[in-house]
Amino acid sequence: MRLLLDTHTFLWAFDSPERLTPSMRGLLEDPAVDRWVSVVALIEIAVKAQKGKLELPLHREYFLDQIAALGAKLLPIGAEHCFTMFSLPRHHGDPFDRLLISQAKSERLTIATRDGAFAAYGVPTVW
Repeated sequence: MRLLLDTHTFLWAFDSPERLTPSMRGLLEDPAVDRWVSVVALIEIAVKAQKGKLELPLHREYFLDQIAALGAKLLPIGAEHCFTMFSLPRHHGDPFDRLLISQAKSERLTIATRDGAFAAYGVPTVW
């Protein structure tokens, strides 16, 4: 399985693992699962932290360490991801989530999310 972590899944994996389901914790620990954290999640975290909605150390090394601890890779934003967004219907109003959906569609990834709105886009999800 190739798994793209939604922002909340990434945050909870290291900050509140008790909020993850047992099956999600299993996927995050399974060495056979190819895990990805998108640059989109890092941007969303920065925006929310700057608005006072998150209290986390905003240091490059902190997040790179969290990504490494998960055995994940960082997924950059590419032009194709943006072009895929052009054709997405507006089932979901959150631009960060829409870009994650675009990345998952472009890269053929399954999104690790509890957000039920992702299903309307036909992208595979797990929780």
